[in-house]
Amino acid sequence: MSKKILNLAYIAMGAALIAICAWITIPIGPVPFTMQTFAVVTIAGLLGWKRGVASIFVYIALGALGAPVFSGFGGGISVLAGVTGGYIVGFIFTALIVGLAADRFKGILPLALSMFGGILCCYAFGTIWFMVVYMRSTGTIGLISVLSKCVFPYILPDLIKIVLGILLTKRLRKYIK
Repeated sequence: MSKKILNLAYIAMGAALIAICAWITIPIGPVPFTMQTFAVVTIAGLLGWKRGVASIFVYIALGALGAPVFSGFGGGISVLAGVTGGYIVGFIFTALIVGLAADRFKGILPLALSMFGGILCCYAFGTIWFMVVYMRSTGTIGLISVLSKCVFPYILPDLIKIVLGILLTKRLRKYIK
């Protein structure tokens, strides 16, 4: 099989995994709990930065075009423009951070640190986006209030997702070409 076809297959599988993990949703507030961050860090850890980021772009493009790939089977530009859209866009930076580390280092510690840093970057991007969109449509909101709605409840679950992502990445990386 040619390298280009293999890369396209990996990218498509990455986008599909993110979509499937987006459908695993627990609505606990303005930002639903999903398994998307698990999929993003695992894909980037397995595929590296180029194919990992490409998977995210395919996923976002599918959602922007209306395919029901976002949490709650949502799709369309309105989801990306909404209060949670920044977290979805933040996946690009998460995949970039994790993928670059995965391409450069093979140990568990760099992978764990990159996954943690990638999710922190996603938190930062998504939180700022949430504040801007929320303030345009609803009114002023404080940073601590946003963090208590959009970040603090997700820290422990995301740490568990990082551990699962590390375990899966370490187990499967030897099979990815």
